[in-house]
Order: sequence, then structure tokens, then C-alpha cells
Amino acid sequence: MTLRLGIDVGGTNTDAVVLNERAELLASFKSPTTPDVTSGIRNALDGLVQTHPALDLGAIKHAMLGTTHCTNAILERSNLNRVGLVRIGAPATLAIPPFVGWPEDLRAAVGGQYAVVEGGHEYDGREIRPLDIRAIKEAAKSFEGNVDTLAVVGAFAAVDASHEKRAGEVLRDVLGDLPLTYSHEIGSLGLLERENASILNAAVVVAARAAASGFERALREHGIDARLFFSQNDGTLMALDYAVRYPILTIASGPANSIRGAAFLSGVRDGAVVDVGGTSTDVGVLVHGFPRESSVTVEIGGVRTNFRMPDLVSIALGGGTRIHRNGSLRLGPDSVGYRITADALVFGGDTLTLSDVAVAAELATMGDPSRVNSLDRSLVSAVLTRVRVTCEDVIDRLKTSAEPIPVVLVGGGSVVVPADLAPASEILRPANYDVANAIGAAIAQCSGEIDRVFSLDQHSRAEALDIAKQMAVDEAVRAGADAQTVEIIDIQEVPMAYLPSSAIQIRIRAAGDLVLA
Repeated sequence: MTLRLGIDVGGTNTDAVVLNERAELLASFKSPTTPDVTSGIRNALDGLVQTHPALDLGAIKHAMLGTTHCTNAILERSNLNRVGLVRIGAPATLAIPPFVGWPEDLRAAVGGQYAVVEGGHEYDGREIRPLDIRAIKEAAKSFEGNVDTLAVVGAFAAVDASHEKRAGEVLRDVLGDLPLTYSHEIGSLGLLERENASILNAAVVVAARAAASGFERALREHGIDARLFFSQNDGTLMALDYAVRYPILTIASGPANSIRGAAFLSGVRDGAVVDVGGTSTDVGVLVHGFPRESSVTVEIGGVRTNFRMPDLVSIALGGGTRIHRNGSLRLGPDSVGYRITADALVFGGDTLTLSDVAVAAELATMGDPSRVNSLDRSLVSAVLTRVRVTCEDVIDRLKTSAEPIPVVLVGGGSVVVPADLAPASEILRPANYDVANAIGAAIAQCSGEIDRVFSLDQHSRAEALDIAKQMAVDEAVRAGADAQTVEIIDIQEVPMAYLPSSAIQIRIRAAGDLVLA
């Protein structure tokens, strides 16, 4: 029997599940997330062994991880690489230099080293200027000893990536085999946002490698010899080597895992998912069983980016959310997080949390219920009403029509969400809802996406679509998908009518089952 291990690291708990070949749940365990994350993974695996002694860990051949390593590195400005950026686009892009709008502390953390050189392309593939090899060599010499990783960003590299690739060769000739990020592999159209995403990707390479090595070490300690995958932010997987090259794609992988897990457990393919964890609640939308992608620019750590991200609304509402009663009722935004088992009233602490209210309302069983018997009933009712109103508001904001839609509740804290929300046509809390995130990681497919501009003077529309589809399939295979199972799951075409010649932007996503061999 071949088993799958799914692990999702949240702000409060690290969840681990083991599934068999038929995707049936064999074992699950929750462990408090630890400050170094890796210890939490190790503790979760220890818990699986202790609570399911008959479980054969040696049969686990595929292990999937959804982790906050890279997100935390950016938000905390820690464990970031010093990045050397080369922007190819002078003189056309000189008006706005790199790092504009970045928080000063984040810019300082990544070094702020850059050079803008001549080159790049127009929207239709014409060169702005020939690539300035000499300037790139000079930039490389200035980076020597001052940077850990490299990022190369070219104007309209999504149309023609040749200048980026040539610049990368020149940089490596001087600097050796430093990790290098090409913007055409990361972001979409929009130079500054794509540049920002590429810099952040290059900045978190070390954090991703630390997560990968920690995951491998924890598995080895438990005798698990498995192929490793990381969850990415569209609800699919990528192989370990792919993840280390594109670590920025792990941002928001946790909520995406929950949305995929909710679809799998409930059978709902189109609807809303409310994932209530220990620290926050993420509300997203299911479209054909996958997270709906955000159509707007996404900020990460105060920086505008344009790579794919799930369309989410996150609110500071979770099982560990503190209830404030001084003057007027207020929920959060602060949370006891992974300290809930020490700080919450039901666990002997002195902090009133949303979990305490859930126990007092007999919606959940944990700790010592007698410690919240004296809670004022009107307070309990007021808190639950506030939760209801907040969730209804967020779901309404994400809906695209006035019609009610199915709502799936997952996450350990979802017991506090009322079962009669106004925007919902039906409310489902499926079996194993509390580990939907880890299940979402374990059952996920591998995917690939391309976002390119094609000139219809050079290709017909049908030819452009065929080329783009094959590129997306190839990306999915590179990420770890079985080529025989890859299917196109999303196609978007945007005619660029405002340009002087015919052009079309094509975005295609493909996904397939992971290679089991």
C-alpha cells in the first residue's frame, strides 16, 4: 500500500494527515505550531505515531507540505537574501527606479542593490534597444560579495524573454552559480509589479531551502523515504526542486489548501469556503473545485506584486482571538495564537478567547468547561452575533451575484460560525473539517500556468492558443504532474485592442495528477 502524508503549517496549529491510495483518511493529528516551524512538523509526526501505533510510516511515498516559512520571512523581514537586481529597459523605464514604494526596512533587508541597463522589448516583440552586455558585466562586478541571489527583469519579457536569459548567462559568467530569478517565469504584465514579485522570490530562496531541508530531516527521523512536494497558492502542488526555484508561489498556500480540502470533503465545486483557524479566518471562493484567482494587484509585506494569488478576504477572527470587554465589546484583532493551550480560560489561563465562548455556548468541547460556566450569557450571545455579522459581510463581498451560494465551513475554529448565514443557500461542515487544510495538501494535483502576449500578426488565434496550452502543460509536468493526466483547467483571453497592431494576452492553467512512480 502506498500512502500520502499531508502537512499544513498554520499560525496556531500544524496539522498532519495520512491518506491511502483511495484518498481515505487513515490518521490525523494537530500540534501547536512552533516558532521555528520545523519543530512543529516533527511534533505532528510524533503525534501521528503515538496516536496511531499501527500506522506504517514506511509506506508513505509522497509527502506534501503547506508552509508559512516564506510568508513569515517577508512579513518579519528575517532570513532574507540580499538580492542583486538587473532591470533591462533603459531608456524607456528610467522614470521610475526599482524599489519604489517599498517599505524602507524591507528594502534594507534585501539590500536594495540594482542596475538598469539598455535593452528590453516592446509589446509586439520589437527591441527597445540592443541588450547592453557591458553594463550587465559592470553590474555583476558591483554585486560581487554584496548579494546572495539575482533577479533579472526585462520590459515585456512575457513577450520575448531572450534578453533576460542572455543577461542571466552574463551574470553567472561573472558571479558563478548564484540562484537566479527570471521575471518572465514569475509574474504577469506590468513591469513594476512583476519586478517586485521577482525580487521577493529571489529574497526567500534561503528560507525555502531551510523549509525543504527541515521537512526532509523531520521525515528521515521518522523513517519516511518519500518524494517531497510543496503546496502553492493556486491549490496545487510543485515538486521540491521547482518549489526551491519559485518559493514565492508558496505564499497563501495554506488558505488554498483549505479551499481545495473543503471541495474534496464536501463535494461542492462552486461556492464559498470559510476557513476558521486559531488566529484568522480566510474566506475564499471555489470555481470548478479550485480557488478563484484574484484579479487585482496583491500586496505582500507592503509590496505590490502581480503573480497569481487566490481571491481571499482574511480577517482577524480565530479560535485564539482575544475578547475585549473594556467599555465596548471588541473581538481581536490580537490573538493568543499557538499559546492558546496555555492562555485560554478553559486551559487554565487568564485570557478570554473565542474558543472559551465556543465552549460556554456548547459549540465545542475542549479543556475544562467549568472554567467558563460563569460567563455572562448576554456576552456569549453578543460575541456569536458579531461573528455571524462579520462572516456574512465577507461572504457578500466575495459573491458575484445576489443569489445565495453554498458555504463550506472548515478549520478547527469553524464551530463558532452559525449554521444559518444569510448569504448561504446551504451550509456544510463536512467530516474531518478540522484538518481540511492538510487534506487539501495531500490530495492536490500539480499545475503549471503561463501568461503571455502573442502578436496575431505572427500567429493566428488558434495557433497562439495551441502554443500557450502546450507551454502550460509543459510547466505542469515540470512541477511534477504525470503528463498523461494533465488537463487545461482555465483559459483567459484578453484582446489588447488599444495597441496599434493585433495582440492578445493569453493566460492558461493546466493541472494533472502527480507522478506516483
